[in-house]
Amino acid sequence: MSDWGPVFVAMVLFVLLTPGLLIQIPGKHRFIEFGNFQTSGASVLVHSILYFALVCIFLLAVGVHVYIGS
Repeated sequence: MSDWGPVFVAMVLFVLLTPGLLIQIPGKHRFIEFGNFQTSGASVLVHSILYFALVCIFLLAVGVHVYIGS
C-alpha cells in the first residue's frame, strides 16, 4: 500500500491556489479579487508562499495520510 495523502493534498491545494482561478491576492484593483482569471507577479509570489505554508501544515503538522490498496 502506498500513501497518496501528499499527492492528494498537493493537487487540491495547487488547483485551489492557482492565482486568478478562485481568488487573487493581491488583486489588480482590490486586495482580494474573486474569479477574474488574471494574474501578476505579486499574486504568484503570495500564492506560492500560501501553498508552501499549507502543504507544510497539512503534511507535517496534521499528517494527512490516504492509503489505497486492494
